[in-house]
Amino acid sequence: MSAIQKRIHEAALRLFAEKQIADVNISELAQAAGLARNTIYKNLDSINSVFEIVASELAAEMNERVDKSAAPGLDPAQRTANGIRFYIRRAHEEPHWGSFLVRYAASHASMQKLWEGPPVRDVLAGLSSQRYSFRQEQLMSVIGMLAGSVLGAISLVLQGHKTWRDAGADTAELVLRALGVPPDEARAFATEPLPALPSLD
Repeated sequence: MSAIQKRIHEAALRLFAEKQIADVNISELAQAAGLARNTIYKNLDSINSVFEIVASELAAEMNERVDKSAAPGLDPAQRTANGIRFYIRRAHEEPHWGSFLVRYAASHASMQKLWEGPPVRDVLAGLSSQRYSFRQEQLMSVIGMLAGSVLGAISLVLQGHKTWRDAGADTAELVLRALGVPPDEARAFATEPLPALPSLD
């Protein structure tokens, strides 16, 4: 990705976090990116196309960073708890990123990649190791519960109702308990010190 494309995508993320896709126009995007309209036209086909690119990149980038964070052999319950808290902490640190998730993650197909990869793998690993207790056919419902819980916690943080630490710990604990982890263990996994989220550089 060129430096100009990166500027466009970062500006688009901020704008989409604040308003619906249909309410964003090229002039606004050019102003937010600090670029001429012609430069914007040369680098994207449409507002919809830049949304799809930004959404797909966001999902792939976050999944890769979460995946990279976990040491081999880490308990699936700890991986799940860390993954939940990584999302919530990042939303606190990057509010536009968090607002974008809350606005679009539940309703746009390009955002569904967020809940593939590491989340599914960790849930299945927990099931196969008998750390979690649910029926295999309930997998999609489990992922839906996990995703909805994370988005709800992010909303609480962005609205100032909870700190990211409290929202992250509570959400991780409650999700793990719903998956069959005993209460004391769930709380311990949910409050374990959270490592840095690795960069992809």
